[in-house]
Amino acid sequence: MKNEKLFIKALDLAPLTVEEALHLYRNIPLVEIILLAGEIRKLHVPDNKVGWMIDRNVNLTNICFSQCTFCNFCRKKNDHDSYVTSLEEYRIKIKELIALGGDQLLLQGGMNPALGVSYYTDLFRTLKSEFPELRLHALGPPEVIYLAAHEGISVREVLEKLHEAGLDSLPGAGAEILSDRVRKIVSPAKATTSEWLGVMREAHRMNLPTSATMMFGHAENDEERMRHLILLRDLQEERAPGNWGFISFIPWPFQDEGTRLAEKFGIRSNIDAGEYLRMIAISRIVLNNITNVQSSLLTVGADTAMLTLHCGANDLGSIMIEENVVSAAGTGHRFDAAGIQEVIRRAGFIPRRRDQLYRTVAG
Repeated sequence: MKNEKLFIKALDLAPLTVEEALHLYRNIPLVEIILLAGEIRKLHVPDNKVGWMIDRNVNLTNICFSQCTFCNFCRKKNDHDSYVTSLEEYRIKIKELIALGGDQLLLQGGMNPALGVSYYTDLFRTLKSEFPELRLHALGPPEVIYLAAHEGISVREVLEKLHEAGLDSLPGAGAEILSDRVRKIVSPAKATTSEWLGVMREAHRMNLPTSATMMFGHAENDEERMRHLILLRDLQEERAPGNWGFISFIPWPFQDEGTRLAEKFGIRSNIDAGEYLRMIAISRIVLNNITNVQSSLLTVGADTAMLTLHCGANDLGSIMIEENVVSAAGTGHRFDAAGIQEVIRRAGFIPRRRDQLYRTVAG
């Protein structure tokens, strides 16, 4: 396989095959793949600006029947520290968010058998009535699949009910690795690969904005990583002209501290800084139809995140006023508004505050 032809194909934003993506990922020196991804980033985002935002990640509940092997966050309903967030707690958290200049709430949590569609629609309507400026980036494909089964209705009906109640966009939660072999190891009770993609397909048909993710560095192999990217790319290609589709892609490395995946199965995180940079770069190269690639500042820290901005990433995500899931497995990198902007400047870029739809926000 000739590298020069592959480079030209990638720079033409032509779709690569799994084999071509694997060749680039495995055989091209890191410096070369970084340079290639950096040039492709300029085709998608030609300016020297890097996005960041202010939002708050509030967990609806930590009660979850799924009990994924990589998760330290979930609890069973009778555990002493299990909870469902109260309306008054939401009010306090939202007021703090607004005081800091933010207007988006990322709502995620466990798949709690006690909470049906009406719980979420009532919650969304209440929050939107009390805080009309609030944007809800909430739930994710596994929750939607679970709610559809729980209620005996279709995925489309669940999405329509949530959207009517105030859902603004759908996170790419629960993707992990889009390989059923891997999912049987890390999240056997969650949505299958086809189910996860099916939820996103319906969301795209409704023109509901979505994001896509990948948690890597555990039970998957290189080919499964590349297939994950190509599944996302191919689904993005299906969207109707003018529809949002996947607005962004966010890969992050598995955090293994204290997880059953590590303790019981001996599967430890195998991602160092170089491998993370390579993953960011290949993501930018393969995802020829997704504009924004976000680096996981929360999990990799400032030094590596700065380098990712030269590897194809054009966004560092949120200051994350609150985050409880990934941090439960060992990560500890947190930044305020000044801190995240300083990271961007130190990397040689201009900070651009944006919203979930990647529109520039003043301030």
